[in-house]
Amino acid sequence: MSSDVFRTEHDLSDNLSDLDSRPAELSRESRPHPADPFGVRFVEVDEQLGPDQRWSTWLDIERGSRGPEPRPGWVVTEQAAIDTELGVLKTGKEADVFLIERAVEAIGDTPAKSSLLAAKRYRTEEHRSFHRSASYVEGRRTRNSRDSRAMAKKTAHGRSVAAGQWAYAEWDALCRLWQAGVPVPYPVQVDGTELLMEFIDDGEGGAAPRLAQVRPPKDRLERYFEQLRGAMRELARAGLAHGDLSPYNVLAQSDRIVMIDLPQVVDIVGNPKGMDFLLRDCHNMATWFTKRGLDIDEQELFADLLAMVF
Repeated sequence: MSSDVFRTEHDLSDNLSDLDSRPAELSRESRPHPADPFGVRFVEVDEQLGPDQRWSTWLDIERGSRGPEPRPGWVVTEQAAIDTELGVLKTGKEADVFLIERAVEAIGDTPAKSSLLAAKRYRTEEHRSFHRSASYVEGRRTRNSRDSRAMAKKTAHGRSVAAGQWAYAEWDALCRLWQAGVPVPYPVQVDGTELLMEFIDDGEGGAAPRLAQVRPPKDRLERYFEQLRGAMRELARAGLAHGDLSPYNVLAQSDRIVMIDLPQVVDIVGNPKGMDFLLRDCHNMATWFTKRGLDIDEQELFADLLAMVF
């Protein structure tokens, strides 16, 4: 990313007293200077960032690694944006999720802008405990033969490739499902083993709870199930099953549900165990909703989804 961030001499003189405490501050409106043939004089600003900060990587990654269009208005795409890590949201079997603020200060007539993102960072094979991975990846292909050999030999490069494959598998699933209207977090970007996506909040600044943590009244429970069945239908229509669906992989954001954790998404037809994964998803969700007071038949749900597949 380019590091050419400047401030005008006029603005710099107004703020010398606090420059050291604001090393990453961006430029304000530039003002004409009579001695400058272009009408503006710029003075470079110290760009040192804090230990939990980095420049936004949005423009450093390949175009295909950025979120699908049309992008939501809250997505920050400015080159001068700064990512600030705010803490850990979740530690998991194969990845950890961190809360990131991506923000850019006001520049001229352009207002300041910021958004909260969930940064999912996949661990390499020796640091994760996702032992069931072999069953999920049946039917998938690795295009690069060098990468395939490295993964088979479990070299350092191969372990890195394997971790990146999980990140890109979830990225591909999120992009595909977002565009199909499935309630999933908007995928902002993927870079190596890090996937940045929409942070799903609870409406009060915190993280939305998992479905397993809530005790909704029956009317809301019915709305949740209808949304979930609709999401599972869209997955099935695309020939996919979540593969690890449970009340712990669904967020409850007020009156809506959001499906998360999709690295193991399964091709129902291409994977020899695809039907088994789909049936297990149906069993897990039907069991939870039945325990909460709805009469859900997992076999009926399974048959409904199969009709979407074929």
